[in-house]
Amino acid sequence: MTFEARFDLDDLDWTHMEGGPEFDYPVDFDLAVLGSQPENGTLDLLVRFAPNSHCHFHRHVAATRTLVLQGEHHVFDIEPNGETVHKIKPAGTYSQSPGGEVHMERGGPEGAIVLFNLHSPTGVLFESLDADHNVIASSTIESMSENPSLGA
Repeated sequence: MTFEARFDLDDLDWTHMEGGPEFDYPVDFDLAVLGSQPENGTLDLLVRFAPNSHCHFHRHVAATRTLVLQGEHHVFDIEPNGETVHKIKPAGTYSQSPGGEVHMERGGPEGAIVLFNLHSPTGVLFESLDADHNVIASSTIESMSENPSLGA
């Protein structure tokens, strides 16, 4: 099936996410699922980060392609040796990764809007993690299509 859409960002069905007092970093972002094909293992979504605010600490299980549409996307990759690598991706930056990355993500001083194209043959997209990297929740294509909360 072929699908095409034109949209105004303000007209999308955004799901707002905020962190509580249990987080030692500001969590404030919105999600809008653009489309999914569970039978093909794909999901496309937009993430709108508030200025200098994060999404939850997580691991990408799915292969991921991103395109920064607006603002700056800050990614703090946690390397296997524990080192943190900070990457700043301005609007127009395209990235791809095979999955497995553990990191924090946040918007820059003006926030950010990022397109995520995700592919997972198993359907698992993300694993939300605690500070010790233990999985506290998982997000799947089906769960994100029904209730886009990134397992939070």
